[in-house]
Amino acid sequence: MIGRLTMKETGIGETFGLGNRELRVEKVGWWQRLVELVSRNPLVFIFIFFIIFPFVVPYKALATQIIIWGLFALGYNVCLGYTGMLSFGHAAYFGIGAYTAGIVLIRLWQNIWFSLLCGLLMGGITAFILGYLCIKRRGIYFAMLTLAFAQLLYFVGFQWVDLTGGDNGLRNIPAVPLSIFGLSINIYTPLRFYFFVLVFVASSLLAINRILQSPFGHVLQAVRENDQRAKSCGYETSNVRWMAFVISGAISGLAGGLYALYLHFVGIESLYWTTSGQVVMMTLLGGMGSFIGPFIGAGVFLYIEDTLSVITPNWMIFLGPVFVLCVLFFPAGIWGTIKDLSTRRRK
Repeated sequence: MIGRLTMKETGIGETFGLGNRELRVEKVGWWQRLVELVSRNPLVFIFIFFIIFPFVVPYKALATQIIIWGLFALGYNVCLGYTGMLSFGHAAYFGIGAYTAGIVLIRLWQNIWFSLLCGLLMGGITAFILGYLCIKRRGIYFAMLTLAFAQLLYFVGFQWVDLTGGDNGLRNIPAVPLSIFGLSINIYTPLRFYFFVLVFVASSLLAINRILQSPFGHVLQAVRENDQRAKSCGYETSNVRWMAFVISGAISGLAGGLYALYLHFVGIESLYWTTSGQVVMMTLLGGMGSFIGPFIGAGVFLYIEDTLSVITPNWMIFLGPVFVLCVLFFPAGIWGTIKDLSTRRRK
C-alpha cells in the first residue's frame, strides 16, 4: 500500500514525506549556479572578467602584473596541473624570455612583435634542451634537476655582465611604439598596456584550450593520472612529457618577455629560484588543472604582497603561513575548493 505524499517548505529546501520516510531536496543556490556556469565556459568568463578587471583593482598597474604572472602560472600549470610534473626551475624560462626580449630591443631590432617572438622561442628552446636532460627522471629527482639547471642559468646570467648587466640587471630597455599596419601606437599608458598584454593572455588561453581538447591533450592527462597504463596503451610517455615541458617553457618565456616590456628592466632575480617558488605558490593557491586557478592564485599572491609590503619589508613571513594553511586545509586550491563545495551541496 502506498503511503500519503506530503510536502513542506523550509528556508533552505523542500522536504517530501512518503509514509514515515522523508526525502530532502536542497535548492540550488545562486553561487552554485554561477560556479557551474563558469566551469562549463571558463574562457568566456575569463575574457569578460578581465575586460572589467583593471577598473576594479586599486590601480591598473597591479592588474597588469596579475595577468602577466597569471600567464606565467598558466604556462607552469601545463607542466604541473595537466601533466603532473613538479618543476622547481621554471624561473629559467621566464628569465630567459625576459632577457631575450630586452636584449633584442636594445641591440638587434626595436620591434615589439619580434622581441616577444624571440622571448617565446628562447623559452621553448631552453625547455627543449633542459627537458631532454631532465624528463626521464621522475618525482623529486626531476624537481631537483630542474632546480639545478635553473640555478646554473642564474649564475651564467650573473657572471655574463656584458650581456645581462650582472647584478645590476638589464637596464634602459626602450619604450618602442607598437607598429600595426604601418601605424605607430604608444602602448605605455597603464590601461593601453594592460589590454596589450591581455591580447597575448587571450591568445595563450585559446591555444592551450585547443591543445587540451586535442588527442594530445587527452594523452597528457592520461599520463598524469597513470603513467604506466598510458605506456601500456602504446604511448611514448617520455616524449609526451617532453612536449608538454616545451609548451610550458614557451608560454613562460612569453610571460617573461611581457614583463621586460612592462618594467623596461630585467633583474637577475628573474632567473633565481625564488621566482620559481612564487609561480609554484600561485599555481597551488589558485588550483591546479584549470584555466582560472593560475590567475586566481596570481591575484591573491600579488594582492597580499602589495598590501603587506606597505606595512613591512618582511611580508613573506606572513604570506608563508597563509600558503601553508591553504595547502593543509584547501589542497585543491581556491578554485578547486569552491568547485568541490558546490558539487557536495548539489549532491
